[in-house]
Amino acid sequence: MGFSLYKARAGSALAQVSGLRGSDSIVPWEYKMIASFRVKIALSVLFAIASFSPAAAQTPSPEGAKVYFINLKDGAEVNSPFLVQFGLSGMGIAPAGVEKPNTGHHHLLIDATLAAEQLKEPIPADDNHKHFGAGQTETMVTLPQGQHTLQLVLGDWTHIPLVPPVTSEPITITVR
Repeated sequence: MGFSLYKARAGSALAQVSGLRGSDSIVPWEYKMIASFRVKIALSVLFAIASFSPAAAQTPSPEGAKVYFINLKDGAEVNSPFLVQFGLSGMGIAPAGVEKPNTGHHHLLIDATLAAEQLKEPIPADDNHKHFGAGQTETMVTLPQGQHTLQLVLGDWTHIPLVPPVTSEPITITVR
C-alpha cells in the first residue's frame, strides 16, 4: 500500500505539472526523466532565443545630443575636493536599469579614455570610470595634486555608451 500511495500521489502531481494523462502506468523514475527532459528543452529554447536577441545591441542617441561640464573648463585650476556638474542637452536622464528612449546616465572618466571597442561594452566601474547610475548630475571629486583629464560619457540603461557616442570633449584640469 505504501508504494501504491506514493505512486498515486507522484502520478497526480506530475500529471498536474506535465499534463500527462493516465499516469498510473508510469513508474517514479520515469517522472524524473520526463521532468529532466522538459527542463533541458526549456533551457535549450531560452538559450536559442537569447542568442538571437539584440542583447548586445547599442542604444541609439538622438541627433544633436550633447553632454558637457557645466562648471569646469579646459585648463581650470581647482582645489581638491572639487565639484563637477554634468550638463546634458537633447536627451533626458534615467537611472541605470531603466530602459527609456532618448535617455541615459552619466559616467565620468578620470585620466582614462575608451577605445573604439570599449564603446560597445559596458563602461568599467573603477577609480578611473565613475558611474552615476542613480541619475546624479553632479559629484564631489577628490584627486591628488597635478594635472588630470576628465571626460563625460553618457551610458544607456546597461552602462553601454550610446551610438553615436554622447561624450564631452576631454578637459585637462590642474589640482593645486
